[in-house]
Amino acid sequence: MAGCRGEQRTVRILHVIADLDPKKGGAGAACLGMAKVMARRGHELRIITTDRGYSPERAQQEPSLMIETLPGNWPDFFGTSWTMRRRLNEVVPFVDVVHVHALYLFHDWAAARCCWHNRKPYIVVPHGALDPFIYQRHRWRKSIVEVAFQNEVSRRAAGLHFTTREEWRLACPHARNSRGCIISIGIDRRGLEHLPSRQALRNRYPIIGDRKVILFLGRLSHKKGVDIVIRAFSQVALKRDDIFLVLAGPDDGTRERAAALISQCGVAERSLFTGMVVGEDKRVVLGGSDIFVLPSQSENFGISVVEAAASGLPVVISDRVNIWREFHDARAGVAIPPTVPDFARQLNFLLDNPAAAAHMGRRGAEVARRFSWELLVPQYEHMYATAARDQLLPELPHVDVSSAAIDDSAYGRG
Repeated sequence: MAGCRGEQRTVRILHVIADLDPKKGGAGAACLGMAKVMARRGHELRIITTDRGYSPERAQQEPSLMIETLPGNWPDFFGTSWTMRRRLNEVVPFVDVVHVHALYLFHDWAAARCCWHNRKPYIVVPHGALDPFIYQRHRWRKSIVEVAFQNEVSRRAAGLHFTTREEWRLACPHARNSRGCIISIGIDRRGLEHLPSRQALRNRYPIIGDRKVILFLGRLSHKKGVDIVIRAFSQVALKRDDIFLVLAGPDDGTRERAAALISQCGVAERSLFTGMVVGEDKRVVLGGSDIFVLPSQSENFGISVVEAAASGLPVVISDRVNIWREFHDARAGVAIPPTVPDFARQLNFLLDNPAAAAHMGRRGAEVARRFSWELLVPQYEHMYATAARDQLLPELPHVDVSSAAIDDSAYGRG
């Protein structure tokens, strides 16, 4: 993507992140993906994090990738770890560039101070923290952190790493740094090839029967629009009995309310929660589903969108999912406001037009190929090499911060 092109040289890269807990969203998965693909290219990779929610099995550690998980301290919400602070002092002098994940946490302050002291460049990836929807949450607390250290951490970074143009557009008013790169997060497409048969999901959950599956895949949180999914599905289900709702993902505080809403809407016999799905469980869910939905109020990237599209599913997402333009512009998915009427209308359209749904799924799979980690390697290599060599990244491209409209000619609308 914009701002970086290919360049190869061995670089010593350190990733610093508060935790690798898979239940907290895509930041940990993105960190691991970036580190693994660069390690496979022969670069020296290390991740320093805390042991909060750490799962060695999920990391699938490679010989060339070192992950250090250090004990945390109070307060947990701040990601505090004084052991991490001491360890960074020991490690940072011997790396070429540091990649710092997320904002407003202890490790941002600790990593930046070590980099300043040792004159090492660091790159900050906000992971959506500057999206207005997220930026305004707990604003008073974040304002204190900004004055204490975050503004200076962002300002003195070699640059910021955004994963979509949309993220950069939304972040512009608060970024504090105009340098950086726009490089996507990737997926390992090999894990999405030769998916289990459609019947495998129904064998696991016989209650589904022969009905078409509407899939929500992600954390069960209010931000991701779980209530919109349920209400839109129930509206469609009132007029047809050939659909079933699968909600796949860890509880992030809304499962109990979601279950109550499902009962209230009268679709309890046509819905199920799978809990968190990884590995073969995720493959079974993707292989057995028919339409993917994600009506998020805010979504920094949307790894699950790309995974669903790579699996051949037509995707219906909100225009708050920051990769919506990539799918909308290629007519490879539907991007709409996160409202119940809009999502119900699009579900009806795709269910009533199976040929159009299949066509959308094929186009979506083509778009998803752009997000292969292997294809993104040259951009990451150039970003790290530039930061290590010049101590600064180039200026980010200008964006129109007012450009947010969706063309009404979007596929399936009207």
